[in-house]
Amino acid sequence: MAPNQRQRQLFCSKKDLRKINGRRFSKLEESDIGLIYPGVDTAFKLILSARFCSAIWSHITDCDETYNYWEPSHYLLYGIGQQTWEYSPEYALRSYTYLLMHMVPAKLYHYLLEPNPVLIFYFIRCLLSVGCALSEVYFYKNVCREFGVHIARLTLVFLILSSGMYISSSAFLPSSFSMYLSTVAIAAWYGRQYEFAIFATAISSLLGWPFTSLLGLPIAIEMLFHRQEWSKFIKWVIISAFVILAPMIWIDSIYYGRFVLAPLNIIMYNVFTTHGPDIYGTEPFSYYIANGFLNFNFIFIGALIAPFGLFLVWLVIPAKPRERLCLPYWYSLAPLYLWFIVFFLQSHKEERFLFPVYPMICLTGAISVDVLQKLYFFIRTKFCPLYIGCHYSQYTAHIMTVAIIVCGFFGLSRTFALYKGYYAPMEIMIETNKLGSEGGISSDGNINFCVGKEWHRFPGSFFLPSNNWKLQYLKSEFKGELPQPYSNHENATSIIQPHFNDLNKEEPSRYIPVEKCHFLLDLDIGIDTDLEPNYSKMSDQFIVLKSSKFLDASKSHSFFRAFYIPFVSYKYCTYGSYNLLQSSKLISTSSLLR
Repeated sequence: MAPNQRQRQLFCSKKDLRKINGRRFSKLEESDIGLIYPGVDTAFKLILSARFCSAIWSHITDCDETYNYWEPSHYLLYGIGQQTWEYSPEYALRSYTYLLMHMVPAKLYHYLLEPNPVLIFYFIRCLLSVGCALSEVYFYKNVCREFGVHIARLTLVFLILSSGMYISSSAFLPSSFSMYLSTVAIAAWYGRQYEFAIFATAISSLLGWPFTSLLGLPIAIEMLFHRQEWSKFIKWVIISAFVILAPMIWIDSIYYGRFVLAPLNIIMYNVFTTHGPDIYGTEPFSYYIANGFLNFNFIFIGALIAPFGLFLVWLVIPAKPRERLCLPYWYSLAPLYLWFIVFFLQSHKEERFLFPVYPMICLTGAISVDVLQKLYFFIRTKFCPLYIGCHYSQYTAHIMTVAIIVCGFFGLSRTFALYKGYYAPMEIMIETNKLGSEGGISSDGNINFCVGKEWHRFPGSFFLPSNNWKLQYLKSEFKGELPQPYSNHENATSIIQPHFNDLNKEEPSRYIPVEKCHFLLDLDIGIDTDLEPNYSKMSDQFIVLKSSKFLDASKSHSFFRAFYIPFVSYKYCTYGSYNLLQSSKLISTSSLLR
């Protein structure tokens, strides 16, 4: 399982090899001919292709992405957007520095070409995809070094085909950003580039999500207690803090109008307040098990049992000691299981909380396949001693092939299920954006674009045709706190607006009467309540402009709604209509059309 010297030579420079074994680079031996693996450039092209698919066809899976990142970004670009309580200077939990990293290239794109805001939305997503692909290919290269080509190529396949990476790679979330940088940090650790590992961990923790500093703990422990490199560690911690924190504090303090250290504020809120994140809901221990299987299928199961498999291999299969240049398995995989222990035990669980370790899930899943191959070969040699002395991978390739086919099938099946079942809000909002240029809608006066129960699926103001389209909320069964528009004041980010709280209490000031809505986004699944009537059926008030199919999970088979099977799933799934409605009462055709 550990890489042999020839495999390691494939990903080490000649200079590195002289340091390792004091001899020049040697050619591959005959036993390595036929060892099929993608080079770094090929791996990058494969990963990037998959990530661009995510950027274009993935829907927004978490309303936190819309309201905490896309909306304030829209404000930074266009001066209009929704503000959540986390961005109120009274609380200041979010960093504008993180937003500006993405908005600076977006602003340049906007300045040079003046594109439609929807194009800026997808431009940012593509930038995120490139960043993710770069981190993954660096991870792949160093997994080759640490674990060998066989495990690395399995890891690569799982990265490309898993639904979890499809969801997380282009998400505009600190947890996704931290996934990129934590992956880089762990890869640098595998490559013994400790300075880079510290710096990447610092960026991940300070600019992204502060809790990902947990993933850097094994790196710090190895440097301090095993390698005794205290001076190097302290030096790079200071350098990282100065390079990252100094501009971050300066920028955030300007935007908030007071001294702000956003990472500290979010830690204080989540850890040291009496209410904390649990007010947003709690989930049982099984939540991450079910979610992990949906996103990674059997890869996730393999990740959970990998430590037991490695222990079994160590117990029953005689093997040479792992090379001194490699970390012990239990320690090289420690960041993943440390993360699992901490977050599985938290009451408040979110899918995005596991994003930072998604690439490591693919790695440990690949290790489990390798373990299965070793155990199978060990048992086979007991019955057929003829194979003793042969390399296990030569006679267990069918196991690897089956693992790739099965895991790849379920990964793609889940990805297609997400697209076919839940892409409708993106599709409808793209059509909504066209109303500005193709629908003959007047640009004079404000147009109220309303959301009721579908507020959490609204993908952001980038999809509205122009700045005179205003997002408005209708009262629904949701009893939590909704965002409100940024102030029209020049220094809106530093103004403490009324009607914000950190207890997720409902703010009635957010709502407008349905009679004031010009357009309305609504889902029709044949169910209505007093607060959530079926607006699509109110033909006297609204007409349906656009419609798209949306999965009705409550009326669909649990397996076939989770995994798409061509020519079969449609028999077991029920779809509602995701509709864009236009008011027929207040806005007549003559007032809307030029």
